[in-house]
Amino acid sequence: MVATDALAVHIANLGFHYPGNDGLTFSNLNLKVGKGERFGLFGPNGAGKTTLLSLMAGLLSADEGSIHLLGLDVGKHNKEVNKLFGFVPQDFSFYEELSPVENMEFFGAWSGLTSHQIKTRTGELLHILGLENVRNKPVDKFSGGMKRRVNLAIGVMHNPAILILDEPTVGVDVQTRHAIINYLMELNKKGTTLIYTSHQLSEAEGLCQQVALIDDGQIIVQDSLTELLKEHRQESLEELFLNLTGKAYRNDV
Repeated sequence: MVATDALAVHIANLGFHYPGNDGLTFSNLNLKVGKGERFGLFGPNGAGKTTLLSLMAGLLSADEGSIHLLGLDVGKHNKEVNKLFGFVPQDFSFYEELSPVENMEFFGAWSGLTSHQIKTRTGELLHILGLENVRNKPVDKFSGGMKRRVNLAIGVMHNPAILILDEPTVGVDVQTRHAIINYLMELNKKGTTLIYTSHQLSEAEGLCQQVALIDDGQIIVQDSLTELLKEHRQESLEELFLNLTGKAYRNDV
């Protein structure tokens, strides 16, 4: 059992449904993620992964229960909580007509960074993510992989303690995927808690220490990947996923 003061994320008795929609519903959902973990949340399309990440980020409001990030209630301390986490959504979250530098300047200011901090951090991230040569070009001219790197740069601009990642490498080439995962590992070594979801299960297996599988709005298992593979006598995360969620087609409309 992880002590409360050692938790990055603590979700207790969470209830949620989309108004006027008979689809996905969370009821009495509970989840704990320790500080400094590389945590993976996996499930079929429509299982509730993106919805749960959006609730953690305060983009949606829970109907019941609570979500705490580093001890702060997401529903009651929005301003303080926003400084604690970065969110890298599956959909691009930047202004495509602006350059990487202009986007980072805007989102850095929105995060409360000083002009000096923005300039320093922008230079660091342009170098780390291989965007120096296109720093002043409009992002709408970029490839999908380059846009993913801009998306990531914006999410980590303010050095968040928790980084929430929804499909951060979807649609990228092998080189970009490798570089992004290596950077995430480096962030984690420095103390950043990673909350990650992806359909790239072989990639996830190398990144995540702790995993949870979600299906139909419920957490069905949560433990270290090593223990889950041992318990269910599976050789890989993909085999575990199929064993626990089935192999049938899913209709996620």
